[in-house]
Amino acid sequence: MTAATSRVAGFPAAKLVGQTVDSVEAQGKHLLMRLASGQVLHSHMKMTGSWHVYREGDRWRKPAAQARLVLTAGDRVAVCFNAPVVELLQPRAEAAHPALRALGPDLLAPPADWAEILRRARSRPPATPLGDLLLDQRVTAGLGNIWRCESLFVERLSPWTPVGDLTDDALVQLYRTGARLLAAQLGRTVDRRRWVYDRAGRPCRRCGTPVQARRERTDLARTAYWCPSCQP
Repeated sequence: MTAATSRVAGFPAAKLVGQTVDSVEAQGKHLLMRLASGQVLHSHMKMTGSWHVYREGDRWRKPAAQARLVLTAGDRVAVCFNAPVVELLQPRAEAAHPALRALGPDLLAPPADWAEILRRARSRPPATPLGDLLLDQRVTAGLGNIWRCESLFVERLSPWTPVGDLTDDALVQLYRTGARLLAAQLGRTVDRRRWVYDRAGRPCRRCGTPVQARRERTDLARTAYWCPSCQP
């Protein structure tokens, strides 16, 4: 990296200059840039963050005021916009990091370890609703509200079905569907055609029944969308 600037209070951007990025790894919405020094540049996208890569001199697609971190490497510029978390982890600190140490396997990281995902899912209480389970990043990293709603619709499962009601095969199939739907979005612009997500009151694309929505009283504060006929 030949230059680095940051709007994050206290972030040591100058320490990045001259360092080499060995690898870049995604774990759900966490992005880990592993440096040759052993340090890890960690950014968490949550609902607002994104990384863009430009050629030097290109016009940015977002305002410069939203840039949290700007990294230059020769004629390329990597810009982190609006990420709530940007931090530089010291060597071996990742294993003790409260948000990273418990993350489950990323659904888009091949090859998927279905046995491990199943083990983690079964470690949750049998009464855990499937809608909550799919958002649990300790089981798998990567599924957010859109794709948990869509996955449950495709598999004809209610968001409130207890995980204990599913066989191992059915549970793995649910996660396989989630992985397939996520993978289908790679490289696309935003695809607005959904089965149920954000379609409350509109007819189900499969059966015509009005799609329902319910704001959930959990710390995740998400809205569940489902078809009451296709997902009894």
